[in-house]
Amino acid sequence: MRFVGRCVILSISLIATSAFAQTAAERAACRADFQKFCKGTKPGGGRALACLSQQRDQLSEACRKVVDAHAQQ
Repeated sequence: MRFVGRCVILSISLIATSAFAQTAAERAACRADFQKFCKGTKPGGGRALACLSQQRDQLSEACRKVVDAHAQQ
């Protein structure tokens, strides 16, 4: 049963990660904005993208492009 539980948790975390799958360049583009506007947000499950999306008008141009690209997916 433990093995099955771990597999389920792993599957969920992989799905959640793909919600805002980022390249190194995307992370770099949004790192400062995330630290500034989403400091208390726990990454994963789409929370980072959701937080950044709420602050869209205040984001750097590079991060805004990343957020917009993921919003269209």
